[in-house]
Amino acid sequence: MAETILVVDFGGQYNQLIARRVRECHVYSEIVSYTKAMEAIREKKPAGIIFTGGPNSVYLEDSPSISTEVFELGIPVLGICYGSQLMMHLLGGHVCVAPEREYGKTEVNVDTKSKLFQGVSEKTICWMSHNDYIEKAAPGFTISAYTTNCPVAAMEWPERNLYAVQFHPEVLHTQEGTKMLSNFVYNVCGCKGEWTMDSFVEKSIEAIRAKVGDGKVLCALSGGVDSSVAAVMLAKAVGKQLTCVFVDHGLLRKNESEEVCSVFGPEGPYDLNFICVDARQRFYDKLKGVEEPEKKRKIIGEEFIRVFEEEAKKIGTVDFLVQGTIYPDVVESGAGGESTVIKSHHNVGGLPDYVDFKEIIEPLRDLFKDEVRNAGRQLGIPEYLVSRQPFPGPGLAIRIIGEVTEEKIKMVQDADAIWREEIAAAGEDKNLGQYFAALTNMRSVGVMGDERTYDYAVALRAVTTTDFMTAEPAYLPWDLIAKVTSRIVNEVPHINRVMYDCTGKPPATIEFE
Repeated sequence: MAETILVVDFGGQYNQLIARRVRECHVYSEIVSYTKAMEAIREKKPAGIIFTGGPNSVYLEDSPSISTEVFELGIPVLGICYGSQLMMHLLGGHVCVAPEREYGKTEVNVDTKSKLFQGVSEKTICWMSHNDYIEKAAPGFTISAYTTNCPVAAMEWPERNLYAVQFHPEVLHTQEGTKMLSNFVYNVCGCKGEWTMDSFVEKSIEAIRAKVGDGKVLCALSGGVDSSVAAVMLAKAVGKQLTCVFVDHGLLRKNESEEVCSVFGPEGPYDLNFICVDARQRFYDKLKGVEEPEKKRKIIGEEFIRVFEEEAKKIGTVDFLVQGTIYPDVVESGAGGESTVIKSHHNVGGLPDYVDFKEIIEPLRDLFKDEVRNAGRQLGIPEYLVSRQPFPGPGLAIRIIGEVTEEKIKMVQDADAIWREEIAAAGEDKNLGQYFAALTNMRSVGVMGDERTYDYAVALRAVTTTDFMTAEPAYLPWDLIAKVTSRIVNEVPHINRVMYDCTGKPPATIEFE
């Protein structure tokens, strides 16, 4: 089994980020809820364990906790924020409400003789976010960092490989946080750093081949990055045993159905069994009158599966269904850790209870988006495909606030096409993580051609991001936004107002619903 760092989630908002930073050290990492942690530790035998932060106070009765057995296993443990306080609380230290709350960038004095802080500056900027603090470290621990307001900013018991930090080394605001996590992974846990994308792809293909045997496989191909990489990976593993089904649910970007068919169809570069299903009216009928976003996602997820089941019956016995689920989908749907369900992804939380296949294969389930792109490159997929911006499985249904209608779909398709066209023409597309137009359910009065209008508002969204777990609004030139605004209100019927979304993630999500 490959060396693994297990991230125990106590409800922290940065749980995915911790796992991502560990993987940047070429060590595999995954997230598990604190409620299942001991079972996972025994099963996976990790090289190290990291406790995440969380919103609770460790001294309250109903706060998340873990068995003290975890400290007796000889496995290195690093506690972060709430995780550090929990370690101290369980081992005899004292945690209480801080006299002064610390939030934001803070100068921290560290002991560079510590394995955790080797190569780190004696005074370094870290990101603090806590109302409680460790007033007294547990017996056996020595203090290895402090701030003006926090006497115990880091502590350690090297002989037992127990380390704790009050700040968040995983966020970019902690200037040398990556170095600290690397020190834990290599200096404390003794990892070799052998988890690379080429080895992942090779092992995944071998595992898929062994699992499928001589069975038949049906792949849910949307044409997006995730499903495209999954499809090519399966094609390399099982060849003609794979049939790819592309469902045109009528919720795609403008001309996208034609583009997908040209790439993966008979004239494309891949030797795939490819079927295109026109299910537009079917999805429109199911979504009629539905406004609540989670309900839309569930309907689309179930209808996807039903279409695949029907196609499977047409081609004979199918043993496996392949989906392009990725790790943020799993975690945001509440299936990977302890954090609150943010939204159900149509291929995770949106699956119906009954699926007519022997098993679902999700070869990318453990990868973050940029890792999926790297896997695509390893598989030889052209750059223009692997570098495409993400598009949600439920499609434009979650970029249309409220009820979905054919008229609204046409409006948002046309507005989105203009936005993407002008961004590319201005050369801004290479600087952005994701950009699209969404149709709000707000209608307002306008004047066009000396006549009163009462029409819809479109919201333009553009963000910069490295990992899609956090994002910042893009600061685009005003003349670009003005040009797009002019084109949309003049070229797209029933839109008389354009707005630009200036919200980051968090507090918003990248998508609208």
